[in-house]
Amino acid sequence: MTNEQMGKWQTLFHPSDPCPRFPDPYLEFRMTHTDPLVTVEHLQKYYPVNQGLFAQTRHYIHAVDDLSFQIGRGESLGLVGESGCGKTTTGKLLVKLIDPTKGHIYLGSNGSQTDIAPLKGAAVKQFRRRVQMIFQDPYESMNPRLTIYDTVAEPLVVQGIGTVIEREERVAEMLALVGLTPPASFLFRFPHELSGGQRQRVAIARALVVQPKFVVADEPTSMLDVSIRTGVMHLMSNLARRLDVTYLYITHDLAVARYMCHRIAVMYLGKMVELAETEELLQHPQHPYTKALLASVPVPDPSIKRQAAEIKGGIPTPINPPAYCRFYERCLIATARCRDDAHPPLADKGNGHSVACYAV
Repeated sequence: MTNEQMGKWQTLFHPSDPCPRFPDPYLEFRMTHTDPLVTVEHLQKYYPVNQGLFAQTRHYIHAVDDLSFQIGRGESLGLVGESGCGKTTTGKLLVKLIDPTKGHIYLGSNGSQTDIAPLKGAAVKQFRRRVQMIFQDPYESMNPRLTIYDTVAEPLVVQGIGTVIEREERVAEMLALVGLTPPASFLFRFPHELSGGQRQRVAIARALVVQPKFVVADEPTSMLDVSIRTGVMHLMSNLARRLDVTYLYITHDLAVARYMCHRIAVMYLGKMVELAETEELLQHPQHPYTKALLASVPVPDPSIKRQAAEIKGGIPTPINPPAYCRFYERCLIATARCRDDAHPPLADKGNGHSVACYAV
């Protein structure tokens, strides 16, 4: 490594920075398309809480509550927040693994927008060719009785794409693209014969084999060893460029979001509380919850003293939450308006930075 390269790495990995940058050209990518690929409007998902066998349902878990956002073509949007905030539920709604309680999800196609929320039957099967999901756990997301070939080829079989020979060629091509080479040595292995990183690469190949335009990645590196996470993330960013894929990247790790995402959205208790370009949000967080998230990230230098997170109490229940600001009970800058008015909407504070807070 040259002195110039060493200096660049030292700048990117300063010990006082809890979310180090990585020298990946994917971060410098700028969208050439202005029209959104995915548009979400007032999306809700409520789960009923049963009180008894014959009791009327009166309580609901507000897993996702009134989300509205857009994802541009070729963009990677990061969705961050603590466990239970609704990240995975949002991802499952966008790929139609579950149906929304209310709201609209529009997917762009040839200049038009199609609402996928009411799709049924054959229309859903057609929709699956354009949208796929990479799951968190590579050990649980595969059938242990299927070979790697059968696992990756299954979407092609379901969609009726290609002949047997064409499928074999396509599967071998995808395995090579995700770094499993030579493909012939992997085709007829079973999942238990592969490492966790290799399994996740198979999962990525399975998601991309039908050439989707939009992929939801639900913490695809959280179950992997630290030593191989960067390689998988670098692979995903390269494939996004080569195959023109748009990502919704779900993670609880802000450093991973900084590596992978052009913009970051922060969720708290079913609500989106902040949305901005990655560096803008990490360098200038405005919502008190986002500031607390950043303050809680450990710094790999014991000599550096950081200010404690300005937050109090614990997470309130998501069952029938109050109409006022979801963060009110834990916020140190809350005012009477935060208690008296409805939960604040995302408001543009300039420079493409949107915050849901009356006190900011």
